[in-house]
Amino acid sequence: MADIQQNRSDYSGSEATVTEAIPYLKYIKNPKHAWNSYVILGINYLNTYDYKTALLYYNKALALKTTEWRKAAAKNNIAFIYMQQQKYKEAIQIFQALLKTDGVKKFPEDYARALDNIGYCYMQEKDSKALFYLTEALKIRTQIKDDLGMGSSYYHLAEFYQDSDIRLSKKYMILSYKKSTLNNHVDDRLMSLKLLINTSKDQELKKYSLLFIKINDSITEVRQKAKNQFAKIRYDSKKERDENFKLKTHKTENDLQLERQKNRNIISYIIIALSLSLILVIYFYLTSRGTKEKIEATYESETRISKKLHDELANDIYHTMAFAENKNLSLPENKEHLLNNLDAIYSRTRDISKENSPILTDENYVFYLKEMISQFNTPNINIIINDLDSILWNNIERNKKITVYRILQELLVNMKKHSNASLVAISFKTTNKNIIITYADNGKGLNLNNTTFKNGLNNVENRILNIKGEIDIDSTIGKGFKVFIKFPL
Repeated sequence: MADIQQNRSDYSGSEATVTEAIPYLKYIKNPKHAWNSYVILGINYLNTYDYKTALLYYNKALALKTTEWRKAAAKNNIAFIYMQQQKYKEAIQIFQALLKTDGVKKFPEDYARALDNIGYCYMQEKDSKALFYLTEALKIRTQIKDDLGMGSSYYHLAEFYQDSDIRLSKKYMILSYKKSTLNNHVDDRLMSLKLLINTSKDQELKKYSLLFIKINDSITEVRQKAKNQFAKIRYDSKKERDENFKLKTHKTENDLQLERQKNRNIISYIIIALSLSLILVIYFYLTSRGTKEKIEATYESETRISKKLHDELANDIYHTMAFAENKNLSLPENKEHLLNNLDAIYSRTRDISKENSPILTDENYVFYLKEMISQFNTPNINIIINDLDSILWNNIERNKKITVYRILQELLVNMKKHSNASLVAISFKTTNKNIIITYADNGKGLNLNNTTFKNGLNNVENRILNIKGEIDIDSTIGKGFKVFIKFPL
């Protein structure tokens, strides 16, 4: 069917028909059927100017294990595609190789066609060797009385002489037209007429032009009628098959309808019961997990606060009590020393309270962050903040802002307690997808090879990993302490 449609120039209809055959090829052992299907598809795409897809199917045909003649034909088609793509050198290589194969040498028509195509390629490359191949092809076609091939040879010779000898070119044009007419090959007739129109004048030009219009209109009408007729045949056939199928299945569907409805009802009841059970399980699981997480968070918070109170206040309070018991508080210097100790204890208590108080993440977040950082500024410690205001904090998630606040707080606390730093620099930068924070101080540093991340540094690492961020710590003894933090926006 696809072959018939193709012969009637219904290339899109032929493509649709042969595509239906493709899935069945895997059940057929003889590769010639697959070869025929691929070649039909290749010709359809060639005639609709989709050279890339045409080349794909011609290569599929070539890859099949089939006869030398079919392999030669597939190679010839591939070379012809190269000709249409103006890749004449590639085409010549294939045609020259074909001349040496049994798939071409044994068939004079194919041999002459290859010679003619080589001549055409050389002609397009402006190579003088073109005339030899064109005349050799015509000689063979004349000997075997290949009228259709002779028409093609005359056409190419007409093109060859078009610029050098218009009289001889016109002679070949007329011969090509006559052979095409004799073989009833309409497309070749129209091509010959185009050449004649381009080289004619006055009455002769009018004659060929009117003839071209007449033939073109006639063949267009005939081909359209053939397309319509074939489309109607296919439609009627499909409609009849569909109706028969519907009649056969109608009775079976009626018999199964009640059983299907019964099964649907049973399945619906099962699904509803399972859904309700699943909802209850999920509800209790989430409730239980939420309660557990709250308890764990409360316990961790209480443990951390308790440790801070013990580590940072208990010893100071004990020493202050011992000082008050063993010193004469009536002396001004002892009284002032006691008051200073009490003031230090008060300040630490206030810092712990602020550290564990809720963090505001509204539009005033930058203000609170700066305020927290400034609390670590002392006459002996200078903190520099760079580009904090360049970050669009209102577009950042709340938990990430809290993490930034707590991380910087942890780093500054560690700095104040352990590093003996006099200068701290904190820089902020935004890239396309990340925020980068760099912390650096000029403290005494530490040996990373002998240090395990405990307490503050461990908290910093865990917090940044929780927001899918990255952390890198760089420090050596006597060369300060640096932390590079990156997390996604």
